[in-house]
Amino acid sequence: MKIAIVCYPTFGGSGVVATELGIALANRGHEIHFITYKQPVRLELLSNKIFFHEVHVPEYPLFHYQPYELALSSKLVDTIKLHKIDLLHVHYAIPHAYAGYMAKKMLEEEGIYVPMITTLHGTDITLVGKHPFYKPAVTFSINQSDVVTSVSESLKQGTLETFDIHGDIEVIPNFIDAKKYSTSFTDCQRSNMATEEERIVTHISNFRKVKRIPDVIKIFSKIQLEIPAKLIMVGEGPEKAGAERLCDELGIADKVIFLGNSNEIDKILCFSDLFLLPSQSESFGLAALEAMINKVPVISSNAGGIPEVNTEGVSGFLSDVGDINDMASKAITILKNDSVLERFKLNALKEAQRFDIQKVVPLYEEVYERAYNSRFKDV
Repeated sequence: MKIAIVCYPTFGGSGVVATELGIALANRGHEIHFITYKQPVRLELLSNKIFFHEVHVPEYPLFHYQPYELALSSKLVDTIKLHKIDLLHVHYAIPHAYAGYMAKKMLEEEGIYVPMITTLHGTDITLVGKHPFYKPAVTFSINQSDVVTSVSESLKQGTLETFDIHGDIEVIPNFIDAKKYSTSFTDCQRSNMATEEERIVTHISNFRKVKRIPDVIKIFSKIQLEIPAKLIMVGEGPEKAGAERLCDELGIADKVIFLGNSNEIDKILCFSDLFLLPSQSESFGLAALEAMINKVPVISSNAGGIPEVNTEGVSGFLSDVGDINDMASKAITILKNDSVLERFKLNALKEAQRFDIQKVVPLYEEVYERAYNSRFKDV
């Protein structure tokens, strides 16, 4: 099957999932065409089964904001026609499902029907989608999709409660390619980050307010009072500068390492002992899953879809949003004893394997087949 995938090409979870899905589908014999404004960060190489089509947005003095949706929908039409695409899979309702719908209507004028699957990832629903300016467009785009999927049961329920959705939403969880983590990195050097006596705690995100970055710092501050430890902060975003100031105020700047964005997440996680994810909201918690597959237990909030990934008392612990003391206490419980830590590490890996890509990709293929076989229903 020839599949066009539209996604954000950035470090965010939706772009990572879309890219990894496309690569897995190509490995299973499908022809994949990524369509976005730059090559996705996880798309390291193209092949005879993977193609990238860049969306160019011409700049005109007439436009105060350049019309990306218009450029994207036009690019979709051209690409679908040129490469005889069978199916369109858009990740994120805004603006991708909206642009996809416009492309579908333009193609139908020429007698071409291409089904569209829309996958909801989180902030397109929980933040952007709820805004009065965007809510009508989000609702319309979801309802005009041939199939809608969400990455967690929590996100599905939140969508149904927030929007007037006419059809069903199928839950297909995010995934991890377990076989990529079957061997250890030979260059994994803990000594580059911490001494032998120190535990290594890690946080990875886009440093937005919803990630509650100050909570990460405060939790670690309490941990290091009880256990020798270092904190590794990976990512960039608006909350980073404030986090650095908070480290100075708490007197722990020498114990916190800010690495910025990185393409070597697995190398960082391979020497981590604990992962912190105290988010206000998470549709799924992909960062937690990536930690768990690297045998890193997780201390997290119980928000959104996180409890569907991080199993209480098994792969880590859950706490109410903002309960810094509880999170710190549970973190210390895991870190203070070598045998307890090792048990949680092994459990984290086992729990993560529930989301192996080989178990999840066939779920998407079944949806594709169903949507493709119904492509003439409205023609």
